[in-house]
Amino acid sequence: EDRRKRKLLVSKKELSNLWNATQRKGMTLVPLVLYFNHRGMAKVKIGIAKGKKHHDKRETEAKRDWSRQKQRLLKEHG
Repeated sequence: EDRRKRKLLVSKKELSNLWNATQRKGMTLVPLVLYFNHRGMAKVKIGIAKGKKHHDKRETEAKRDWSRQKQRLLKEHG
């Protein structure tokens, strides 16, 4: 039941725009917000995003590593 297909409530025009956007190189659909309405149904706000370049990924990873290392040092010596 968890993996069954769900209906997407969008108009034909919106669906066409989303499909065309995802067919362009590097574009993907991303869930922005997940919330539940008063009946307990999950709703997802989606957006179109462009993936990071390889050098951007490395830069982000380096910042994340430095942040972790800094926290570790503060925990040990602070």
